[in-house]
This record gives sequence, structure tokens and C-alpha cells, in this order.
Amino acid sequence: MNTVGRLMQIIALVLLPLAMVMELTGGLGQRGLSQMLKMMIFGVLLFYTGNYLQSIPGPKQK
Repeated sequence: MNTVGRLMQIIALVLLPLAMVMELTGGLGQRGLSQMLKMMIFGVLLFYTGNYLQSIPGPKQK
């Protein structure tokens, strides 16, 4: 779970600036602001879900 959580956090950290750059360059079209906000909310949720998954302790080693 640690690796999955870390991967989700990295994807979220790439998604947030990508949403802002796409809005600034006009890559999201006329409804850019709403699309950017949706991408940012998804990124924040993805980051916190990854953080939660990363904090779950793994199986105990003998």
C-alpha cells in the first residue's frame, strides 16, 4: 500500500500545476475555469487518499 499511496501523491502533485498551466494557456477551452477547479479538487482528493494509504501499516514481519 505504501507504493500505491506514494504513486497517488506524485500523480496529484503533477496534476495540480498541470491544471493551472492548461488554464493559463487556454488548453481547457471556454469552460476552462470550471474544468481547472474539477482537476484541482480531484488532485487534492487523490493526494489525501494516497497519504491515507501510505500511512496504513503493512503486514507484520516475523
